[in-house]
Amino acid sequence: MRGCAAITVFLATLIGATASHAETLNLLIWEAYIDQALVDRWTEKTGVTVHQINFDSDDARDDILAAGGSNVDVVIVDENGAELFGNKGVLEPLSPGNLPVLNDYAPAWADRCAGYGLPYFSGTVGILYRSDVVKEPPTSWRDLMSPAQGLRKHISMFSDHDELFVPPLMLLGASINVNDTETLRAAFGILKAQAPFVLTYNYVITAIQDSAISKEIHMALGYSGDQHVLNEKVGKPSLWRYSVPEEGTLSWLDCVSIIAASPQKKRALEFLSFIGSPEGAAANALSMTMPTTSTQALKLLPHEVRSNPEIYPPAEVLARSQYLEQLSIESVQARRRIISTLANFQ
Repeated sequence: MRGCAAITVFLATLIGATASHAETLNLLIWEAYIDQALVDRWTEKTGVTVHQINFDSDDARDDILAAGGSNVDVVIVDENGAELFGNKGVLEPLSPGNLPVLNDYAPAWADRCAGYGLPYFSGTVGILYRSDVVKEPPTSWRDLMSPAQGLRKHISMFSDHDELFVPPLMLLGASINVNDTETLRAAFGILKAQAPFVLTYNYVITAIQDSAISKEIHMALGYSGDQHVLNEKVGKPSLWRYSVPEEGTLSWLDCVSIIAASPQKKRALEFLSFIGSPEGAAANALSMTMPTTSTQALKLLPHEVRSNPEIYPPAEVLARSQYLEQLSIESVQARRRIISTLANFQ
């Protein structure tokens, strides 16, 4: 799913519409995280353009939401963010009453958005690697955290207080939601030892677009599905691959939410209905090579997609996965302090 936000703007335009009269929805979203053809069809149907504002970490997005006063109408949040910002009144409550398409989503998914979002994509956190350099697929978080000497200054991590701590906490056999100081100190020790091997703490999809370092990144912490974006960015199909370590990982869910203060709430609800419909969700999933959370959309996907373990993880992977929970304020602060010191050890 990546600080300061790396902001990239894309404005879809309707053929024949005049810019002075065009409506616009501002969508805060990860880069390359929605099918552009689907967005274009929405614009063609409604005359409403979608202005994408990209963030590259959960922390960057959360800082934008916490600051308030932005012009965002629709946002992609993780399940914890949906609950947190929903309870704070930042996000509009959503239910089958104002968003009937929610009926197409199993309660197991919808409930995780806490009544403040439409389930979007789900996935895991794992290790991304260049298959032409890293010949043996990594099988353990140790391959990333205690890497071979040849990977010195060839690793990309990212400075998010949740995901960055998944590898060390998994190696410690601890919960990824741990709050206690001693366990976080032990995780810091693992991150500190890894730091000399880290080229950048920028999210790999952001880092791969930096020509000064892109060819030097050989392994990275990332999300399932990122390998497809990386391969598109470098123009080499199947170069980047993805592995879920044997110790287990984070199983995540993203939700699409509406900003409660948005003056475009009616249009935003229409947009969610469009992309969350069986046809819209299926098209989005196929384009992004990601798993749909819509029961009805799943029925529209080819068997080879539904049975692809890279898209729909097998039960044994999910059995070793953990979900994010709300961390204490002290834990978040401690994790951010740790992150701020890691550059000193590179």
